[in-house]
Amino acid sequence: MKTQLLVAACAALALSAGAVEAKPGKHITAAVADAARPEADTRRDADRKPAEMLEFAGVKKGMKVADFIPGGGYFTRIFAKAVGPTGKVYAVTNPPPANAPNPPPIQAIAADPAYGNVQVVATGIASFALPEPVDVFWTSQNYHDLYLTRFNLDVPQADKAIFNAVKPGGTLVVLDHAAAPGAPVAETANTLHRIDPAAVRRNLEAAGFKYVGESKALANPADDHTKGVFDPALRGHTDQFILKFRKPK
Repeated sequence: MKTQLLVAACAALALSAGAVEAKPGKHITAAVADAARPEADTRRDADRKPAEMLEFAGVKKGMKVADFIPGGGYFTRIFAKAVGPTGKVYAVTNPPPANAPNPPPIQAIAADPAYGNVQVVATGIASFALPEPVDVFWTSQNYHDLYLTRFNLDVPQADKAIFNAVKPGGTLVVLDHAAAPGAPVAETANTLHRIDPAAVRRNLEAAGFKYVGESKALANPADDHTKGVFDPALRGHTDQFILKFRKPK
């Protein structure tokens, strides 16, 4: 019995740490090295560790990937090159404001022939439906946005939409800025743009996902979780968690 417990503990440790230490595949390193990526993105690579993140997520050629709330498309471009021409990337976002003077950056990426496998799904982040289920559903530094007062979202509904978007056996990865353990979720999301990772896990397990493990690749013990993520003293170097979940088959 003790031996079985030891094996289980070692397996759990491997899931939480070992996977991110694996050497990224050549398709991932080539995607990160893509010469078409803007300098504004590439100069952030040392802090964001994109190759390690895609390896942890298990992104492979030919996969279907959802990039949820993609922002300027930092990861969208990398996903597009990593999955290759036989794969697909769905960028899930809110519709742009009717009076927006210019299209969102993610629309420009989807219109670029270099990223012809990117499709924008701009039907809303709480009630979207993808054209097909995906192998990997990814969100980076944005899950806490579901709690922003200005969006007034039904978070369990959004979590269920995410669950429905993933293939049975598929993977969900949530990367976000860590709040202090037990900190009120809505408060920290709106004031600090952080969220307690334990709250994220509770939400997604309630939606039907099974927790797999976590990566500590972006952890920063020097961050005491009291500053906002845009504070100049901390920006780009927050304590970040990366949780992996799987949809049961």
